[in-house]
Amino acid sequence: MLTEEERQSLEFKLASLRQEHRDLDDVIERLHEGPYIDQMQITRMKKRKLGLKETITKIEDQLIPNIIA
Repeated sequence: MLTEEERQSLEFKLASLRQEHRDLDDVIERLHEGPYIDQMQITRMKKRKLGLKETITKIEDQLIPNIIA
């Protein structure tokens, strides 16, 4: 069970990671629209975005207890 302080810390981190995930999505979209497409940079950003999503999922799992009776 998480303490209130731990829960708040995780919620803050989760919000920050979600914002970074959205920001990366916007940057990737703009790179696709530009005249020169740097596939290497886009690939790195997509990998970072995937890593963020995995971390977000782990934190969400910590915040939402798994209730299996």
